[in-house]
Formats: sequence, structure tokens, C-alpha cells
Amino acid sequence: MTEDFHRIRRLPPYVFAEVNAAKAKARAAAEDIVDLGMGNPDTPTPPHIVAKLIEAVQDPRTHRYSMSKGIPGLRKALAAYYDRRFGVKLDPETEVVATLGSKEGLANLAQAISSPGDTILVPNPSYPIHQFGFIIAGASVRSIPYTPDDSMLEAIDRAVRHSVPKPNAVIVNFPSNPTALTAPIEFYRELVALCRRHELFILSDLAYAELYFGETPPPSVLEVEGAKDITVEFTSMSKTYNMPGWRMGFAAGNPRLIAALARVKSYLDYGAFTPIQVAATAALNGPQDCIEEMRVLYKERREVLVKGLHAAGWDVPSPEASMFLWAPIPERFRHLGSVGFSKLLLEKAKVAVAPGLGFGEHGDEHVRIALVENSHRIRQALRGIKTFLGGDNAAPQDNSADMVNA
Repeated sequence: MTEDFHRIRRLPPYVFAEVNAAKAKARAAAEDIVDLGMGNPDTPTPPHIVAKLIEAVQDPRTHRYSMSKGIPGLRKALAAYYDRRFGVKLDPETEVVATLGSKEGLANLAQAISSPGDTILVPNPSYPIHQFGFIIAGASVRSIPYTPDDSMLEAIDRAVRHSVPKPNAVIVNFPSNPTALTAPIEFYRELVALCRRHELFILSDLAYAELYFGETPPPSVLEVEGAKDITVEFTSMSKTYNMPGWRMGFAAGNPRLIAALARVKSYLDYGAFTPIQVAATAALNGPQDCIEEMRVLYKERREVLVKGLHAAGWDVPSPEASMFLWAPIPERFRHLGSVGFSKLLLEKAKVAVAPGLGFGEHGDEHVRIALVENSHRIRQALRGIKTFLGGDNAAPQDNSADMVNA
């Protein structure tokens, strides 16, 4: 009776736990830690959305069981958003499901469409639920390159030709968490053509669709002609409207996949609390200037952080989208691995970041830095990082294994 349950045994160790434990220990010792680790938006939900929640919650009828696939008005609002943002027509009855955040939607779709023996193609590194959702469902995961270019397309083609049975689906996530890469519509056209030819489903995570800094908004896979035949796309209100704790997201696209997700959800939950769905409807249908304000805020933070890291001698790329920097570990610390480097940065600079290993083994030479503190706190973090990088803080080469496995 002491043996772990089957699905628990299939889960790899939670890599972030080591850094989280060190962070908790430091805070318990009253140390001031600037936490740039978790992508948890720090700004409040816009007032008009909160006001609609308060209004709706005072109606006792909204306290009853809700609809697991989302109230009709919310699904219509999401369809209207896709129409004006991407030029994509969706049937709110058969091609849209409201989910408890995009994470829950993807995990429940994994339960609906995969089983032991199935193989899912997942970029490495990628957001953990992209892998673990299918591992929990009993499927196997095969890694593919994470860049939206020929290397990913060739890996998909190779996986289909050399796998028995062939893979069922491929996951894409652009703008990407953690790498912050974006994909052009031309890449999606090639991806859709390839997956239609090989009869692969495309599962697209578009949670960061509105968090971009250039002139060109990130596209949707569903913009490509014929994509809806094989694609479901997940979006979220967490980042777009600063609603992470509200747990409100959507799946949209292929009616067969949407029906499978809706059926599984009907057995597992009654959907989000109705007032939350009402407020989410108001968010999608209401004024959208709050989204532009959010973009401006994160762009300002990005500029402060990138400029400060460059001044400290840490060469990091400036992201085009998302709320993250995907930062290569400085050369003299690379032997530590991302977990060892993150723990050292926490100890010496009093700054928490996310180790890249937590997103897959191919992320171990990077750390993810989130833009989730105000500019004052980011500058405080930069002072600590500059002092750290300017000192003699690199561990000896022969200590690297101990640091990573500690």
C-alpha cells in the first residue's frame, strides 16, 4: 500500500520545487526576494470587469450550477472576439467551449483524445502542461524543436514517417512560454498543410495572443484555410485582462475535438462560477483600451530589464511578445545547469527566476525571467544581479553535479 499510484509514478520530479523551497527559506529568514520566477500578473483586473462581477454575484440565480461548456453569451463573445481579431468565423454552439483557464482545457482535452500507446509531439522546452497533460492521460510524448521554422516541420515529418503507430497530435505555442518566440502566419500555413497531409491534430496554445510589443499582432492558426478541420486553439483571459485567479479560458476550433472536450468536462465540472462568466463576457464585449495599457506596461518593464541586464554584462535577447525573457545562462555559470544557477542567483542576488530545466531538458542552459514586478522592483533586482555578476561567484566545475542534484 506504500507504492505510488500509477499516474503519480509517470510524473517526473517537479523541477521548480527546489528553487521554490530555497525561496521560501529565504523569505522565512526575512530576506527581501524580488520574485521574477512565476508568470503571475501583478496588476489588478480592470474596474469595469470587477464591477460586472459584483453586479452579477448579487443575483441569487447566478449561485446555481452553471454550464460546463460556458454560458451562451460568453461563447458568443469569444466567437465575436475571434471574428474581429483574426477574421475567423466560429459557431459558438459547436466550435467554442469555455474552460477553467487554458491549462485545464488542455489537460481535459488530453483526457478526451489520448490513451496509452498514443504519441503526442511537443516542443522542448515548452510550458509543462503541454507535456504533463498527456503524460497524466497515459500517452507518450516525443520532443520536437521549439522554433517555428523548418527544423520543427522536418521533425514532425520525420516523427510521422518513423513512428509506429504514428503520432496523434502536435502542440504549438506562439507567443511561446517560456521562449517568447512568435510565429508568422506563413509558418502556420506550412504547419497546417503538413498536418493535414499526415492526419495530425494541431493543438495551439495562444494564451499570450494580446501580449506583444511590435506592430504586427500574433496570428491564430485558425486563420489558415482548412485549419479548423484539424485544429483546436486555447486562449486565456489571465494575461489579456489580468484575470489569472479567475480561471477563465477557452477552446475553439474543430467541432469534433470541441465536442470531445465538452463531453469530458460535463463529467468533471459544472464550469466556472456564473458571475465570473458574466464578468468575462463583459470583458470581451466591453472597452478594450485596458489591453493596450497592459501592453505599454509590460513593454516598459521589458525595456528596463533588458537594458539593465545588458549594462550588468548579461547578454539577453529582447522578447517580441509574452511576459518573459528567455535568458541564456552566462558562460561562466553554465556548468551549474539552470537549477544550480537559479539557486545561486537567489542566494547571492536575492532574485528568483525559473530554471529552464523545468520546461524540458533542452531548456537547461536558460532561465526564464518574468516581467511581473514594477519597474522599481526590477531595478532593485538589477542592482543585485549586477553585483552578483561582478563578483567571483561561479562555483568550481567539479561541484556542478552537486549543485544540480542538491
